[in-house]
Amino acid sequence: VHLVNIRADAQRHYHRRTTEIYVVLEGEGEIELDDEILPLSPLTTVLIQPGCRHRARGRLQILNFAVPAFDPTDEFFD
Repeated sequence: VHLVNIRADAQRHYHRRTTEIYVVLEGEGEIELDDEILPLSPLTTVLIQPGCRHRARGRLQILNFAVPAFDPTDEFFD
């Protein structure tokens, strides 16, 4: 589990093996999941499957649950 502060647009990326669950603790913004954009606000929970290109936008504090544990070699950018 990682506590993440997002203060700008994150770079669009994906993971080949990792599933992520974002839980928004504070702030407002949106998340891009492939070609879909969803609003984010406190207590919003998002499931991100392997292969899904994603990025969060806005000023947010989130908990990021990564399964299996986060591995920087499993992060890919287009």
